[in-house]
Amino acid sequence: MVSDFLDVFPKELLGLLPDRDVEFAIELVPGTAPVSRRPYRMAPDELKKLKVQLQEQLDKGFIRPSSSPWGCPALFVEKKDQGGKRLCVDYRPLNAVTVKNKYPLPHIDILFDQLAGAKVFSKIDLRYGFYKYLVMSFGLTNAPAFFRYMMNSVFMNELDKFVLVFIDDILIYSKSEEEHKEHLWIVLTRLREHKLYAKFSKCAFWLKKVSFLGHILFEKGVAVHPSKQPKTVTEIRSFLGLVGYYRRFIKDFSKTAKPMTSLTKKNAKYVWSSNCEEAFQTLKKLLTSAPVLAQPDVTKPFDVYCDASGNGLAVS
Repeated sequence: MVSDFLDVFPKELLGLLPDRDVEFAIELVPGTAPVSRRPYRMAPDELKKLKVQLQEQLDKGFIRPSSSPWGCPALFVEKKDQGGKRLCVDYRPLNAVTVKNKYPLPHIDILFDQLAGAKVFSKIDLRYGFYKYLVMSFGLTNAPAFFRYMMNSVFMNELDKFVLVFIDDILIYSKSEEEHKEHLWIVLTRLREHKLYAKFSKCAFWLKKVSFLGHILFEKGVAVHPSKQPKTVTEIRSFLGLVGYYRRFIKDFSKTAKPMTSLTKKNAKYVWSSNCEEAFQTLKKLLTSAPVLAQPDVTKPFDVYCDASGNGLAVS
């Protein structure tokens, strides 16, 4: 079926995308003066790449010459999927004086609650999650909220039924292969109708188990993605922030992490004790062997269990 929609997966975008039903605008904090920052210093090879990529953007109609008093510096970041470098813009100065769009992003836990009974999955990663320059550039503070609003509009009839959307990531889930064929056809048709394009190398179809938003999803429920393990003990806050996100997978998380949590308190002396090492190793082990969380069957009654102590509390 996917071969019938090859136009949805172009190798690259050759020109400016069509106008959308919703228009992106940058609303500034009242009284803001134009912000301009000097260009970042680049190595000679980066300057050559910059010239080439800017010309490509000009040829495609994504950008145009400007004499605006506003300006943010360009920089290169490493591409995760295929190597090389991607041209980006540091919009932090502009974001600081932009009125924030409060359109909510979904809570991942709530999204996953919809997957009860799903057995077949496909995921689609849209190419150019955010429009560029003459339309909308990634890196702008309100870009995720705007894109979320647009994607909700595109898939309004399919959301909460067989489609999850998180910014530019789409998950199609079904209870049978027959259903999935129909669901996948609907989603690809929507993308074609709205001229939204995906990168084929980052998509996957007809899966029994899928990696999505840092989790492994399959028929039995949700599990921690193994790639999310921390690798050092030097950045304790980062480590605790990571494992804390998965605390719902780890029994007695607060009590286990207490020796390390104590090191993050104000004025605490950094001493990596044997208790800290034990906590670190235990959390790593629990994280990599964390249990699968089954999707709830909302048609059946629930039993709630509570536990509390001086070091933590939990409800399950």
